Amino acid sequence: MTNILLILDHPYTATSWENIPHERSYSAKITHDISNKARSLGNTIDLIDLHADHFNPVMSKAELQTWRVRGEGDAQVKDYQNRIKNADEIWFIMPMWWELMPAMTKGFIDRVFTKQFLLGDQSQDGKRQVQLKKLQTVHLVTVQGTPKFAYRLLYKNAITNALFKGTFRKMGFRGKLKWHVINGDASDIKREKSLGKLLKFVK
Repeated sequence: MTNILLILDHPYTATSWENIPHERSYSAKITHDISNKARSLGNTIDLIDLHADHFNPVMSKAELQTWRVRGEGDAQVKDYQNRIKNADEIWFIMPMWWELMPAMTKGFIDRVFTKQFLLGDQSQDGKRQVQLKKLQTVHLVTVQGTPKFAYRLLYKNAITNALFKGTFRKMGFRGKLKWHVINGDASDIKREKSLGKLLKFVK
């Protein structure tokens, strides 16, 4: 059994997975189908729906000061951190806006992925130990209009450089990192085909 944590960033929230005009989100559809596939295989699903949770992505002055002196942090942030610690896999699911992650996801990284949480206290030899010892794989699913090859050529894979290299590799994570692209401008048939390929990674 695998503990899978889904982190959805879309203003319409996870409830918008059905194909209702002006109330639909393909990111939510992906989240819904991953959840169903994972549960059918006997895995456990935990969903962080950032907009439904009314998560505030802005790091305040008071919070930064608390973090620097290792004080007691925000209750919601601590809850997210505990759920991340319990995950074997994390799936970030989001639309691509202006060729980058939405602000909510960036704020989630800023506020939740603190050095103290990720690396713990320094040992006597001055080294830190990565705290996410259960985590094996991180998936990033982006719904975007820019084809993957063009994004790589024009924008140098900015989103994976930030999330994979600048966050997970930098903190010492040595597990698997996988990026999946769904063309948001494709026909329904082509998107469903892409989603079918994506679901093969849910095991």
